[in-house]
Amino acid sequence: MRTERASLIWRLPTLAFLGLLAGCSALPSAGPSVGEIVQDSRDASGGGFELVTISPGVNAILSRRKADSFVKSFGDQRPSLDPLIGVGDSLSITIWEAAAGGLFSSALVTDRFSTGSKSATIPDQVVGRDGSITVPYAGRIRVAGQNSAGVQASIEQALAGKAIQPQALVTVSRSVSNSVTVSGEVSNGARVPLSTKGDRLLDVIASAGGIRTPVSETFIQLTRGKATARVAMSRIVQDPAENVFMRPDDIVTIIRQPQTFVAFGATGRNAEIPFDAEAISLSQAMAKAGGLLDQRADPTGVFILRYEPYETARQIIENLPPAPDGGRTPIVYQLNARTADGLFVAQKFPIFVGDVLYVSNAPTSDLEKALQLMGQVVGPVSASAAVYRLSGK
Repeated sequence: MRTERASLIWRLPTLAFLGLLAGCSALPSAGPSVGEIVQDSRDASGGGFELVTISPGVNAILSRRKADSFVKSFGDQRPSLDPLIGVGDSLSITIWEAAAGGLFSSALVTDRFSTGSKSATIPDQVVGRDGSITVPYAGRIRVAGQNSAGVQASIEQALAGKAIQPQALVTVSRSVSNSVTVSGEVSNGARVPLSTKGDRLLDVIASAGGIRTPVSETFIQLTRGKATARVAMSRIVQDPAENVFMRPDDIVTIIRQPQTFVAFGATGRNAEIPFDAEAISLSQAMAKAGGLLDQRADPTGVFILRYEPYETARQIIENLPPAPDGGRTPIVYQLNARTADGLFVAQKFPIFVGDVLYVSNAPTSDLEKALQLMGQVVGPVSASAAVYRLSGK
């Protein structure tokens, strides 16, 4: 009886170890293994993503990936036309007459040898919703859609025969219809009026006090009508073509969006990691993440998770199903960092904002965890068996 009990006690560590091996999938892990990711990509019901091996051909396609561009979205590089008066604008009007004693001039004062004032300034007139303003003795004058010279001619024509050879001078004291709205991360959000010279994007941002965030973390979003595009501030500074001319009613929003990617798994640093450039390579990203851990990492299991624009994704993947509404396609890029070829292609593979770098554990890492857990179980059991044996029971 004593022998059977001792034998059972000694078999417990072995049974515990076999149980751990059978339940390796339940061991703690930073994420899926290479095999699990490959299997998920083949399983349409569980994956929902495309698995792509990084190669020189893939790098060539990604190098042609078109980022948002103001030139591509809006195109026109010409300055805006001569600003036209619109609803909400304020006009300052001064009317002269050729002689004293008219509608807008003072009477002749003979005892003082003064001909009197020959002009009158009308208080600022705001263009109403009907596109008109009111001028004394001229009535309602239609001004919307005209420039200053056209309004002057309309006023003079309306006063002909009433005033003495009237001459009008019209200036826009406050422009609302010919302005750009600038908001977001600027020193002073404002509605910036456009000049007749033609104003570019950086001009109106400067008029609003300039940005208050680092250039490397700033994006400019331009909305014109129903079209919207977002471009990195660093790109606008580097490429003069992106510094487009503004149009009336444009909306410019300054957005702070730090350039970051996320690294986790068998890397030296699991964190959201910033980078200053508009894009960095996979090699640089791995270095910023602390490299691959020798004791844990599987060099064949370096993955980049990204939502790729459909136009780019369909060039990489043959027979790719259409994305809903031309949206983005989830792609998992795989790198084999065990070979020199893999290290070369990693130097050309671009990392973009929001990418996820994941490095899977090596298969031996799970075995090591199992052995460590076995040691935690075997130690107490072995000690109990030794005490039982020494007790002679």
